[in-house]
Amino acid sequence: RWLFDRAVCTLYAFCGVLFGLCSLASLTVLSTVCCLKVCYPAYGKCWDAFSPSHAAVLLLCVWVYALTFATAPLAEWGSYGPEPYGTACCITWETSSREATLYILALFVFCYLLPCLLILASYSLILWTVWVSRRAVQQH
Repeated sequence: RWLFDRAVCTLYAFCGVLFGLCSLASLTVLSTVCCLKVCYPAYGKCWDAFSPSHAAVLLLCVWVYALTFATAPLAEWGSYGPEPYGTACCITWETSSREATLYILALFVFCYLLPCLLILASYSLILWTVWVSRRAVQQH
């Protein structure tokens, strides 16, 4: 069972969601930047070859994105609570309220489906570009 009070449960769940979303958002941004650098080399000329300030802006966007979805249950859009086995805390998945259902749907679409599709598309485009380049080099 969960050994601590509700406040610690909420903090534990908040941290888990925040850092999990930061991780997936960071991987999404990295794959997108790699795709742009490999597949569209002119991109680097437009952005000063990916400067530290560019990286800082992207990092800030990742944290704001993750904080937006992680703080939503604290603002009563969704909720945090004990997991079904009661040994840890996370998002309350089994809920009947309309707002919580919309939060879970938004979380699925914007924090799982969209990032996964962007990562898949980015690496697919990188592989396609490398394959086309390899064929072009072999023909010469």
